[in-house]
Order: sequence, then C-alpha cells, then structure tokens
Amino acid sequence: MDASSKPTCHIVKPGHAYDGKQGLSYFQGISAETVGSKGICMHLLTMPPGARAKAHLHENHETAIYCLSGQAHTWYGDRLEHHVILHAGEMFYIPAGVPHLPANLSNAPCSAIIARTDPNEQESVVLLPELDGLVEV
Repeated sequence: MDASSKPTCHIVKPGHAYDGKQGLSYFQGISAETVGSKGICMHLLTMPPGARAKAHLHENHETAIYCLSGQAHTWYGDRLEHHVILHAGEMFYIPAGVPHLPANLSNAPCSAIIARTDPNEQESVVLLPELDGLVEV
C-alpha cells in the first residue's frame, strides 16, 4: 500500500447541505463520500419549525441522535404507534429496520447530530409512503 492510499484523519466543516430522501436537508459531514469512512457517517441536521420527514427506515443500519437545541417529535414502530419527544441534551437510539418519522412541531429550529452505521448515509434509506398518513402534524 503506498502512502497516497493509506487512510488518514480529516477535519470536516459542515458547510455544504444536501437533500436527503427523507425530505430534510442535512449538512454534509463524515461519510464514505467525504472522508472514505467504512462503517459510520455523522451529519448535522437543523429542522426548521414545522419541518417533517417522510416515514422511513434505515435497512440494516443503526442510528444515534444527539439533540443540540430545540426539540423533535418522533413516531416509530411498525405502524408509527410509539411517540417520543427528544429535547436538547438528550440522545435517541433507533435500531436498524425500525420505521420512524421525525418532525419539529415547535416554533424554534431543532438541531441534532446524527450518526449511523451506514457510511454512505442515504443508501440504506427505505421510504415508507404507506405510513406517512398515519401521523397528522
């Protein structure tokens, strides 16, 4: 292996935003695309007031969320039958394959750091349009 192909450390400044399949805009962070990661991605998400994602799951990949500011409602389960409110300073874990739908029902932005065991971030996203109508916000 030559020096140019040897993995190295990177600093990533979240400046570039992209639209995820889930219907939210993320600030690009650590992923296979940005730093060549093999087993993790980490992004910054700021949901404006009233924002709502599409119902989805991450096939075969876990998700960990740390809420920096604001609060986010999340419905989860096979029929989105469970509901939690994540507040600033709290962490939320979503197992692989669990359907979920986050939304910001407050009048202030909600910012969170999201890490997944999918280095490509969007590859394992499976939209579940049949569940979207189950949550009225």
